Amino acid sequence: MDNWTAISNFGRLKTDWLRIYFPFEHGMPSHDVLGKVFAQIDSNKFSACFSKWINELSEITKGEVVAIDGKTICKSNDKRLNKRPFHVVSAYATENRVCLGQQCVDEKSNEIIAIPQLLDLLVVKDCIITIDAMGCQKNIAKKIREKQADYVLMVKGNQKTLKNDIVAIFDLNKAVKYSKKQDIGHGRIETRICEATEVIASIKGKNNWESIKSVVKIRSERIDKQSKRSSTETRYYISSLPADANQLNDIIRKHWKVENNLHWVLDVVFKEDQSLKKKGQPALNYNIMTKAALTLIEQEDSIKKLKIIKRQSAALDDNYRTKVLKI
Repeated sequence: MDNWTAISNFGRLKTDWLRIYFPFEHGMPSHDVLGKVFAQIDSNKFSACFSKWINELSEITKGEVVAIDGKTICKSNDKRLNKRPFHVVSAYATENRVCLGQQCVDEKSNEIIAIPQLLDLLVVKDCIITIDAMGCQKNIAKKIREKQADYVLMVKGNQKTLKNDIVAIFDLNKAVKYSKKQDIGHGRIETRICEATEVIASIKGKNNWESIKSVVKIRSERIDKQSKRSSTETRYYISSLPADANQLNDIIRKHWKVENNLHWVLDVVFKEDQSLKKKGQPALNYNIMTKAALTLIEQEDSIKKLKIIKRQSAALDDNYRTKVLKI
């Protein structure tokens, strides 16, 4: 169900099943009551509960790539109150396919503040943290190493001197290791050439980047199979890992799973961007609930169906819903 009215109606229709697990002595709450309750729940404490539950539910393996990325919840703004839409930074374990936690970006802040706060909630020892250019900050690299994890951070114009130094290193082509990989899918062919080196002495202020060990260059070419049009992009990264071009190529590719397997699913399967939950904190709390539901759907693998079909099955089939909830 995608809104409080639908959730309340589901409860009314499934009262007998629900009373197996909880008495509901006063019947099902109305949509107004649900909206008011979830507007009052402290989203930060609810998020901490979610992260604790995830840590108990799933075991993150050594070397797991944890992609950190932000997503704006469209339509959670309120023009009357001059309130911007919520922006949530999530940490996604790319192999286990679970969201480990999230942190809302304060309206007067940005992801640079939210990412360290999110890292404080996570257990990521021996994992590899990947973040886009916004997270390429000295304090964030230090925080990741304090959490006993490694990092691969994208470098763009917000770190202009660092990027120029990295470009110059690859222009000199010293001790560079190569890896070439190709992916075919979604109507396109993507070829990624990865170059990596540990010859980084020329980077200005290198010692200010905690445990920096290598720099990486990725050149990707995408060809649309139908139109035959092609596009190329070059990206640069810093890492606390050795210059293993094959490994780094795979790690950087896995980062985009947070977009495809989390953000896209929240939009398409759970219709998050169509939500009109504006007042209080219901948009943030609903975001946490959808991630919990997505986690349970991912964990249940007795049927091989699309997530949207598994979600429908959980709504219609009492036995399957019990299996998904692991009751």
